Amino acid sequence: MSKKKRSRPAPRAEPVRRSIAFAGADLWESIECRGYVSLAQNPEICTAVDTIARLIASMTIHLMENTETGDIRVKNELSRKVDISPNNNMTRAAFIHWIVKTLMLEGNGNAVVWPETRRGILRDLKPVPPAFTAFVPEGVWDYRVVIAGQEYDPDDVLHFVLNPGSYYPWKGEGYRVALADVANNLKQAAATEKSFMSSNWKPSIIVKVDALTDEFASAEGRSKLLREYIDTAQAGEPWMIPSEQFSVEQVRPLTLSDLALADFVQLDKRTVAAILGVPPFVLGIGDFRRDAWNNFISSTIMPVAKNIEQEMTKKLLYNPDWFFRFNARSLYNYDLRDLAAVANDQYVRGIMTGNEVRDWIGLSPLSGLDDLVILENYIPRGMIGEQNKLNGGDNT
Repeated sequence: MSKKKRSRPAPRAEPVRRSIAFAGADLWESIECRGYVSLAQNPEICTAVDTIARLIASMTIHLMENTETGDIRVKNELSRKVDISPNNNMTRAAFIHWIVKTLMLEGNGNAVVWPETRRGILRDLKPVPPAFTAFVPEGVWDYRVVIAGQEYDPDDVLHFVLNPGSYYPWKGEGYRVALADVANNLKQAAATEKSFMSSNWKPSIIVKVDALTDEFASAEGRSKLLREYIDTAQAGEPWMIPSEQFSVEQVRPLTLSDLALADFVQLDKRTVAAILGVPPFVLGIGDFRRDAWNNFISSTIMPVAKNIEQEMTKKLLYNPDWFFRFNARSLYNYDLRDLAAVANDQYVRGIMTGNEVRDWIGLSPLSGLDDLVILENYIPRGMIGEQNKLNGGDNT
């Protein structure tokens, strides 16, 4: 019996893109910005998304093992594959950048990666473009992932989700709805500024002439007036005009400040920053603040990174004690003196070795610094009980 093919919905037509429309023949120009606004084409949204994606992509991915004494790092071929070359044609930075950018823009909260395995060994992680993927509900709680017309079980692919939906919790909704209006406002502001700066209807000087004179009633006559009286050979040369026929006035043209356009743009940029969770100074508003940056790493970067960690741990690892973890320490904004103070404090308490301290501040290890020392005379921690002052001897 032949299997009945599933009917596919007709492809949705692409939204019509319209440029700025100009109304009125040679009199007025409209700067109304119409049509669909893509989030991926908005400079402010792209800046915020690229910042998030770039930071997450810069973190190394560690394969960790949970032991009775704590979590330790595992180094093997699997950890190297995921951290160095998850895809044969991409580095880890480019691969993770694609996932995050797809989640927040084109994928509308969803990004699909197909893991290629051979005899249970991971060979490659292939990113699937959002245009090739679809999610088909199956029953009340389950669904199927369709890639280029072929169905897959959700356990067989990596399905990263951002902002889960209320109706289908397994499907992401992204931020398209929340950002749609503000993206339109920002595009309209850019169109207004561009049209205003290139407009011909804001002269700085108006010359009033006697229109009843036949010589100045036509376009040719006005051109003759400009050539004979106003056009000068050098900049700053005075005009010689008849007092009976001319009256020269200086007018102040309408500026962008008069339109309060900058205030509205700043408000919209703050809205974008609030929705995406980035500090306003990332979008050029305000000054850099270290506390705001570190909070941005903790509250925005790490939740998205945890989403990727958990999906990869759930579907790529068989060992229940293993898990993937992004190393976020390099993203926080620390002063070198603060790092050195923390390392020195842990070193004299026997918690960190000398080489761990050097690694903490970005230096290469040295021989002889692998022992834990303690107290002000830096004796080995295992000999702490052999001090003379603890056995009734001289304290000096």
